[in-house]
Amino acid sequence: MGSRQTGKTSLLEQLFPKNDDTIWLNGDDIATQTLMENMSATRLQQLLGGKRLLIIDEAQRIKDIGLRMKLVTDQIKDVQLVATGSSSFELANRLNEPLTGRKWEYRMYPISFAEMAEHHGLLNELTLIPHRMVYGYYPEVVTSAGNEIEVLRQLTDSYLYRDLFVLDNVKKSDKLVLLLKALAYQIGSQISYSELASTVGIDAKTIEAYINVLEKAYIIFRLPSYSRNMRSELKHSKKIYFYDNGVRNALISGFAQIENRMDTGALWENFVVAERMKYNEYYSHWCNTYFWRTQEQKEIDYLEEYNGQLHAYEFKYNPKKQVAAPKSFIAAYPDAEYNVITPDNIEQFVMPPSNH
Repeated sequence: MGSRQTGKTSLLEQLFPKNDDTIWLNGDDIATQTLMENMSATRLQQLLGGKRLLIIDEAQRIKDIGLRMKLVTDQIKDVQLVATGSSSFELANRLNEPLTGRKWEYRMYPISFAEMAEHHGLLNELTLIPHRMVYGYYPEVVTSAGNEIEVLRQLTDSYLYRDLFVLDNVKKSDKLVLLLKALAYQIGSQISYSELASTVGIDAKTIEAYINVLEKAYIIFRLPSYSRNMRSELKHSKKIYFYDNGVRNALISGFAQIENRMDTGALWENFVVAERMKYNEYYSHWCNTYFWRTQEQKEIDYLEEYNGQLHAYEFKYNPKKQVAAPKSFIAAYPDAEYNVITPDNIEQFVMPPSNH
């Protein structure tokens, strides 16, 4: 699962080269949707004709896909089933009950810093950080040097909105576009559903529902606030990040270079948090993630909690800027580790140690 254009189909083509033992179906195809909606076990067996692998691309577009996939796994034991989806709202929810305990889920994001460093060397990728902060890591963007803006515009207009507007929860597409732009201006900031509702012109409950849709479509993700000891800690607050800086900038047509921007700090924070999310997923680093802030506006950008230990991180684009943990945080969590992540040491945070 993952957003469109991250390379899911290309990866499957490498893992499972097309041959006489494989059937490929595309959920975007109306004929495939009609075929699967009326499929019986007998007809499916005839369709497979002894083949051992069934691949369904963009499976979330098929009605009752969970039941259709259950039909395959229950009735045709010798067939391996592989499906991709660009909306976890549509796909995962439809699969969880029918296939509980009988499926493996994998998430695929835009290319990561670690992957690019492995591809052409860490030094090269460190040099390209300002470029990545503006244009992001979608595969076609990375491979379209000099044409990044046009690719990102096509990506957001043709693919991103395409998936969003077919979801049942989205009733007013113009309001969703306004919400996306409002969120783009608030990356790394604490969000208020009521304030967003006033800005966009819809009620707070609809704002929350739309944010859920955006998260399930792999466009944004939320970071909750951490609270354990202090009465002044903010509870139930959230920050919003985009999975990809390039998509965020495309939404507001903000393609000025890093040296000429007022939002460099926010872009750096979004960039690092998104890369850490990829690292946690790809290297099975299981942890709880948060930010920390008090009513007195003392703040730490990012926290991870694992193995009973709290790890705190500040993100600063300027490596020379001196930053210390808030005294109130140190007093409340004296055993917590504290680190500042800059372009000078980002590899320690988003790459496995053996690749530094």
